[in-house]
Amino acid sequence: MAERRLLILGGTAEARTLARAAAALPGLAVTVSLAGRTRAPAPQSGTVHTGGFGGAQGLAAFLADAKIDLVVDATHPFAARISRHAAEACSKTHVPLLMLARPPWRKRPGDAWHEVADVPAAASRLAKLAAEGRGHRAFVTVGRQELGAFASLRGVELVVRLVERPETPIPLSGAKILTGRGPFSLDAERALLAGYGIDVIVSKNSGGDATYAKIAAAREMGLPVILVERPALPDVERAADVEATLAWIEARLG
Repeated sequence: MAERRLLILGGTAEARTLARAAAALPGLAVTVSLAGRTRAPAPQSGTVHTGGFGGAQGLAAFLADAKIDLVVDATHPFAARISRHAAEACSKTHVPLLMLARPPWRKRPGDAWHEVADVPAAASRLAKLAAEGRGHRAFVTVGRQELGAFASLRGVELVVRLVERPETPIPLSGAKILTGRGPFSLDAERALLAGYGIDVIVSKNSGGDATYAKIAAAREMGLPVILVERPALPDVERAADVEATLAWIEARLG
């Protein structure tokens, strides 16, 4: 039987878990694509492709050239552009596509959420809270790419957590930079928030368990959370977890 080929658009914990499980399936070659934004990504199973494809057209060409049989989009829930490219490329090449979309966090009793549409709106809400005397030291975990939205804030001290220390300065003078890769424990997040005197959290609604502890700690400590809602994603077939995704793959392998 000819070897089948799976492309996983990765960069998440779910993608790593899926790649490890899929690589153990007989007759399946696994390629994991990483955007290359992290200098030292976590170890991956299978062949690793780094640096993107050059948009939907480039991805379609890769699918054809590499004779890819299946694609799983297991990128971050906020990686909307690559998800759109995947949907377009797979439609063009008639390659089956599944999106592994972890469920978003849901509000629980005691949560003080301020849900906003995007990161600039989060920065505006933070400025408003600070003006009301409710947010003078913020713990910001929205990734490096969009930190410029907070550059014009005044009267707010920022503690920013990134996966790794940036090679070039971030556009935030005076911000405290922390580094760390999840999962983070509840005890550690409680200690961090208390130790830095955090009175508001700014986060994307990434879902999953790896970074949820800060949300749980904020609920316990009565802290407001400015939560960026997820962007619109393509209307494609979806699975909520690795197990369902693996079942989808196995079904198509026959």
